[in-house]
Amino acid sequence: DEYKRQILTASIFITRRRYSMLDAQFWKDIAFGFWETTYMVFLSTLFAYILGMPLGVLLVVTDEKGLKPIPWLNKTIGFIVNILRSVPFVILLIMIIPFTRFLVGTASGSFPTIVPLTVAAFPFIARLVEGSLKELDGGIVEAAKSMGATNMQIVTKVMIPESVPSLINGAAIA
Repeated sequence: DEYKRQILTASIFITRRRYSMLDAQFWKDIAFGFWETTYMVFLSTLFAYILGMPLGVLLVVTDEKGLKPIPWLNKTIGFIVNILRSVPFVILLIMIIPFTRFLVGTASGSFPTIVPLTVAAFPFIARLVEGSLKELDGGIVEAAKSMGATNMQIVTKVMIPESVPSLINGAAIA
């Protein structure tokens, strides 16, 4: 029966080649694709946190109730983050092709895909970090201020360590 034969061989078309699940090359290609996907996701997440974490901290610090209120900077960064969050990924991928070519040298392949993935993810990370830091009890920051801590010390030794559980929860969501 033709239907049963198709189910047993589970043939699929990938790049104009016919594969069978019983074929060794099929499993090599699956393993390679799994590896490519893993390193693209890992590196883009790493770079998104490298960009998003400082932006999230900056959004909290420059907020009107923050450690150093700078409304124009907060509104500017917030506007940029909101614009980047609202652009659909496919459109962002196409818009960012020149930047990707400039940065990586090419715009196609698994390695250059890390650039648009990072650009798409870091605004979300910035908002997750902002939300995590804003969850902190204001009394903790006030206590650090009353003990003479500088703004940098408050951020690095109080706010970030105290919000680690929420940041880890945000990382699981991202």
